Amino acid sequence: MKKIEAVIKPFKLDDVRESLSDIGITGMTVTEVRGFGRQKGHTELYRGAEYMVDFLPKVKMEIVIPDELLDQCIDAIVETAQTGKIGDGKIFVYDVERVIRIRTGEENEEAI
Repeated sequence: MKKIEAVIKPFKLDDVRESLSDIGITGMTVTEVRGFGRQKGHTELYRGAEYMVDFLPKVKMEIVIPDELLDQCIDAIVETAQTGKIGDGKIFVYDVERVIRIRTGEENEEAI
């Protein structure tokens, strides 16, 4: 099993969720996060004064999937979240040793 963490622009979340649903991925955890990379940040104006916004709003999606869905899942995220502009995000892939559904005690792929 693999865990995918994808950090994307917030306005792309619904499109990515639909794209993943189309390939059979039914569960995920989504967290609102803030950060920056090469995008750095930008300046905004508030009451006539400029100030620097260092951390930009992003969304982090966490998905645990069977190994055989990995490439499809990555392709769906990239194709849907990509705008071609700086700050589109990143995808991280991790190995998952074990998953347990608390309610039923099911384990591993049966639990996801």
